[in-house]
Amino acid sequence: MEKEQNQNLEKNTSDEKSDEKISPNTHEGLENNNETQDEVIEKSSEDKILELEDKLTRTFAEMENQRRRFEKEKEEAFEYGGFSFAKEALNLIDNLERSKQILQNDDTLKDSEALKKTLDHFDIINKDLISIFSKNNIKPIESLNKKLDPNLHQAMMEIEDDQKEPGIIIQEIQKGFTIKDRLLRPALVGVSKKTSNNDKKDEEIKENLENK
Repeated sequence: MEKEQNQNLEKNTSDEKSDEKISPNTHEGLENNNETQDEVIEKSSEDKILELEDKLTRTFAEMENQRRRFEKEKEEAFEYGGFSFAKEALNLIDNLERSKQILQNDDTLKDSEALKKTLDHFDIINKDLISIFSKNNIKPIESLNKKLDPNLHQAMMEIEDDQKEPGIIIQEIQKGFTIKDRLLRPALVGVSKKTSNNDKKDEEIKENLENK
């Protein structure tokens, strides 16, 4: 009997120690830990949503950029699709001009009625070609008596001319053309320059002024 009472006493003591180990603070710590884990899970979900929204925004922006590039390429193809053909077609005008010059320089045909009629026909064909080109926005570049423009003209030679300012186009070797707002080919030209005598005089005047 006494032995059983001792065993029950030891058991009660053990249970009290176990209860002391699991304190209220421990329960609170476990609950706080669970709450923190829930917050981490919630934050990671929000981050994932934000990442998806960012990816979608970037994707839509890229699609819009591609659409704009496609529209621009389509517009340029429509506007300038005949660029190469137009450039090759200019050879017709060049060949007409060369043929005209050859006939004009032929002494056997000089001042003949046949030459006059032939040249008149060449002029009519040339005007028709220029008219057709103009209707398709292919226009000749005005060159003679204009100031040299590197965007439109290509200087092939310099010609001494005291009547013109330096850099004025006084000879057109080959006519240039534009297609809409683009250069189809530059005009090949000769530009004016001062004579060497005038250059020397200018240098002498400059030296005299410096010596004074």
